[in-house]
Amino acid sequence: MTAHTEEAGMPVATDDPAGDGPPRASRSDRLGAFAQQHGALVTLVIAMVAASLSFDTFLTGDNLENMALSSAFLAVVALGMTFVIVTGGIDLSVGSLFALGGVLAAWGSQYGSAVALLLPLAVCGLIGLVNGLLIARVRLAPFIVTLAAMLGARGLLLAITDEGSTTYLVDKHSFFATLGQGSLLGVGVPVWITVALFVLGAVVLRRSRFGQYVYAVGGNEDAGALMGVPVAGTKVAVYTLSGLCAGLAGALNAAWLVSGVTILGSGMELEAISAVVIGGTLLSGGFGFISGSLVGVLLLKVIQNVINQIGSLDSAYQQVVSGAFLAVVVVAQTWLGRRRRVL
Repeated sequence: MTAHTEEAGMPVATDDPAGDGPPRASRSDRLGAFAQQHGALVTLVIAMVAASLSFDTFLTGDNLENMALSSAFLAVVALGMTFVIVTGGIDLSVGSLFALGGVLAAWGSQYGSAVALLLPLAVCGLIGLVNGLLIARVRLAPFIVTLAAMLGARGLLLAITDEGSTTYLVDKHSFFATLGQGSLLGVGVPVWITVALFVLGAVVLRRSRFGQYVYAVGGNEDAGALMGVPVAGTKVAVYTLSGLCAGLAGALNAAWLVSGVTILGSGMELEAISAVVIGGTLLSGGFGFISGSLVGVLLLKVIQNVINQIGSLDSAYQQVVSGAFLAVVVVAQTWLGRRRRVL
C-alpha cells in the first residue's frame, strides 16, 4: 500500500506494509525537513540579532533602508531564477540582462516613462525567450545557452553605450525616477514592488497549474511528459520569466540611480543562484519555494552589511564569506536530499 504526502508541490510516496497509514517521521527526520525548509530563516534571525547587539548602527533606519533597497533589485532577479532552478535549469545571463535593462531604461526614459519600463522588459524578455527555445526545443545545455546569452547581452550593452563611454541619465522629476527614488509609508517604492512580485510569484508557484508543471519538470521530466505536462512550454516560460525579472530589476535600479550604469551586474547571476540555493531550493530541481529565495537574499545582504560594519575588512571578504556559506548550504542540502530519498 502506498500513501502520498504533499511537500513543495510534489507527491512523495512512503511504504505502509501494515496498511495503517504512513509511518510517523522520527524526530531527526522532522528536524532535517525543518532545516531544509526554514534553516535560512533561522540563520537570518540569529545573524540580525547578533549584528544588532554588536553594532549600534545596524538597526538604524538609514541602514535598514539601504539594505532593503539594495536587496530589492537582487530579489527580483532571484525570483525569476527560482522558477528556473526548480525546473532543474540554470540561467547565467541574468547579470548581463540586469545591466542591459538598466541602460535601455535610462536611454528610453528620454521618450517617456512607459518606454523606459517597457523597452528593457521587451528586450530582456525576448532574450529569455530565445534561451528557453534553444534549451527546450533544440535541447541545448542551459549552461552553454545562458552563458552565450550573458556574453551577447554584455556585448549589446557595450555597443549601445559606445564601449561603455556613454552614460544615459534619467530626468529626476519624471515618473520613472519616482519608481526608484520615491517612498510609500517610509519604505522605498522598489521594496513595495518587490514584495508584491514575491507574493504573486508564491501564489503562482504553489497554487497554480503552471506552478505544478514547474515542480513536475524539475522532479522528473520524463514522468511529467507522460502525465501530460507541457515540458517544453514550461521551460520556455520560466526562462522568459527570468529574462523579464532581470530586465525589470535593471530598470528599477536605473530609476534609483537616475542613470544607466554600464559596469553593474557583473557576478550578479552567482549572487542570485546563491540566494536561491541558500533559501532551500535544490539545484537538482523539483523542490523549492519563493519565500526561501527572499530570505536567502536578505541573509546575503546582512552578511555583506556586517562585514561593512566591521570596517577593517574590505569588500573581498564578502565574497569569501558568501562562498563559504553557500558551500556549507549545498553540502547540507545534498546530505538531506539523500536522506529523504533513502527514507
